[in-house]
Amino acid sequence: MKPALLEKYQSQVFQAMKDKYGIDNIMAVPHLDKVVINMGVGEAINDIKILDAAVEDLAAISGQKPSIRRSRMAISNFHLKENAPVGCKVTLRRARMYEFLDKLMNVVLPRIRDFNGVPAKSFDKEGNYTFGLKEHSFFPEIDATRRDFRAQGMDISIVIKGGTPEKNLHMLRSLGMPFEKKEVK
Repeated sequence: MKPALLEKYQSQVFQAMKDKYGIDNIMAVPHLDKVVINMGVGEAINDIKILDAAVEDLAAISGQKPSIRRSRMAISNFHLKENAPVGCKVTLRRARMYEFLDKLMNVVLPRIRDFNGVPAKSFDKEGNYTFGLKEHSFFPEIDATRRDFRAQGMDISIVIKGGTPEKNLHMLRSLGMPFEKKEVK
């Protein structure tokens, strides 16, 4: 069964993007390639159990086992040794990517208190979109009442192929990403 967001992209957004920008080649229409979720866990230097809890939470959020990220060099001011575990990340593609984005846009972001939208200026020059969440407790899979719970931030990168930042902004907005409204003065 196709995820609802993929169905929306194929039935509505794809043709609208093709018509609006006059794209003849269907391979030139912007499309989602992957979503990368990263959690940096600096406190894991002193207590590895914190990293284990973050890995467990990220696996519950994404539905996929995350990989442990390790430091590349030693930094004495931060008491960091080379090759020490400092975070975890997961790369989502295909159906899991669309299901995660659907959950993010329709469940998680509306749960954030005083949420006015994600910033529209967070595109890089290739058109990929990256933003951060201060806490991962907004996800429904996370039980914030458990004893060992620690609020953990995360970075979410949406990699988009075949578009400019303007086209990709339009595509994400059409899919339902809640961007900030510009204030008119």
